[in-house]
Amino acid sequence: MSTAARDHRSAGGPGADGEAGGREIAAVGHADLTADTLALVEAAFRERLGQPGRLEGFVERGRPVMVRCGAGAPLAFGRAARASGRRLVVAVPTRNGVPAPPPRHDRVAAGELLNLAEQARLLPYDPNHRDSCVGADERMIATSGLLLAVWDGTPSNGRDATAHLVAYARARGVPVEIVWPAGAERRTGAAPPAVPSWPLAGEPALRDGTRR
Repeated sequence: MSTAARDHRSAGGPGADGEAGGREIAAVGHADLTADTLALVEAAFRERLGQPGRLEGFVERGRPVMVRCGAGAPLAFGRAARASGRRLVVAVPTRNGVPAPPPRHDRVAAGELLNLAEQARLLPYDPNHRDSCVGADERMIATSGLLLAVWDGTPSNGRDATAHLVAYARARGVPVEIVWPAGAERRTGAAPPAVPSWPLAGEPALRDGTRR
C-alpha cells in the first residue's frame, strides 16, 4: 500500500491515477446504520461496481474508489470495492502532517480498511469533530467524478450531514447515485460522542451546522 499526501482543497486537481481531477468514485453515508443494513449496503455496492455500463462509465474505465477512514458505510464500500476488483483509496486523518489515531469506535474498521487499501491518502482533519469530518468529505467529493451516497432522504442535523454532502456534490456538478436498499434502517439512540477539535493549519472556519 502506498501513501500519498494530498490536500483536497481545490477541485480539478490530479486524480490518484495521475490523470485529470474528477476521476475517483467517492462514497459517504449515515454513520448510524444497523448491522443488517450494512450487509445490504455492501451487497448493493458490489452490484453497482460489478455491472458493466453502470456508474456513469466508471466501471469500464477502472477508476479507483475512495472513502474516508472509518466504520459503517466506508467499510462496507471498501469491502465491496476490493471484492469487485477495484482499487481502494482511504483518506487518513492527519494532525500537523502526521497520521492521527482514529476514534476508538472506528479503530477496528480503520485497520481493515487500511489492509484493503492500495493507497492511503493523508488528509488534514479531526476524526473526532463533526464539522472537520464534513470538511474532509467535501474536499474528497470536490475532486471525485461520482458520489455514491448511503442516504435515506432525511435532512442533515447536528450529528449527520449526509443530505448536505449530496447537495454539495450536486451543486458542483458531481453525479450522485443514492444507495438505500429495501429494508435498510438506521440505529436509534445517540451517535458516538464528539470531543473538542484540535487546531489544524489551514483548516477553514467552522460553518453553521444548520446548513448541513
